[in-house]
Amino acid sequence: MRAPLGPRRFPLPVSIESAEPHRVSPEERAAYLDFAIGLAAKAGEVILPQFRRRLAIESKAESDYDPVTEADRAAERAMREAIRRRYPDHGILGEEFGHRPGEGLTWVLDPIDGTRGFVMGLLHWGTLVALFDGQRPVVGVIRQPVLDETFAGDGSRAVFVQGGGSRPLVARPCSELGDALAGTTTPDMFRTAREREALGRIEGAARGMRYGTDCYLYAMLAMGHADLVLETRLKPYDVQALIPVVEGAGGVITDWRGGNPAMGGDVLAAGDPRVHEQALACLA
Repeated sequence: MRAPLGPRRFPLPVSIESAEPHRVSPEERAAYLDFAIGLAAKAGEVILPQFRRRLAIESKAESDYDPVTEADRAAERAMREAIRRRYPDHGILGEEFGHRPGEGLTWVLDPIDGTRGFVMGLLHWGTLVALFDGQRPVVGVIRQPVLDETFAGDGSRAVFVQGGGSRPLVARPCSELGDALAGTTTPDMFRTAREREALGRIEGAARGMRYGTDCYLYAMLAMGHADLVLETRLKPYDVQALIPVVEGAGGVITDWRGGNPAMGGDVLAAGDPRVHEQALACLA
């Protein structure tokens, strides 16, 4: 019998989940989204002067290549300081400096999602900012500062902002998995036989598969240029900012069994609910 798929998580040393979500009014949600957009822009101001420069690169893992640079750390420090000044009671979970407990809401930060691409001078990376209510992210932002692109959402709507202008993000219709353009960051993240089998089934069913995308593929899915993303071994700061953007554009993002993906692990995103349903069946 085939081993069951998901949900699996890769736990953090702390928990930011709660039994009940912290309530956020529509007015608060709008203010938080504006603040999140500003946070991502602030991170970009710190990162851009260091892009395509010769930076010292460290690896955070002894047995794997998990690079980090001073650009990652400086950007997260800048965002943390801005949160501390504006919302001193809120918690913070960041990839580089861990968890600072708060009351009710937690900002979830990845200063450079796609550091491997960043250190190679490529463009498939971005700053991720989310606000977590204990169960789901209520707002999310993906920012690519080199291109001056911001993708922001609150779960019910999503927008693309560039050069002072904005327009709605709308995922494209795609009724059949066989017509879907799919992608994942790297096949290397699928390490077990179970994970590789899952990737192979999706790769065999989809029209095409693209690698090397990190957070940027989720932005392209929300913009209507891609149809499906399959990933595993994600952390909360890898995925939370993506959820309100994908859902706000009309897409669907879950774990591999259709559950809440906010705490990471196995993640499946689709621009069209029909393709998402077919991909879940393909994984089951």
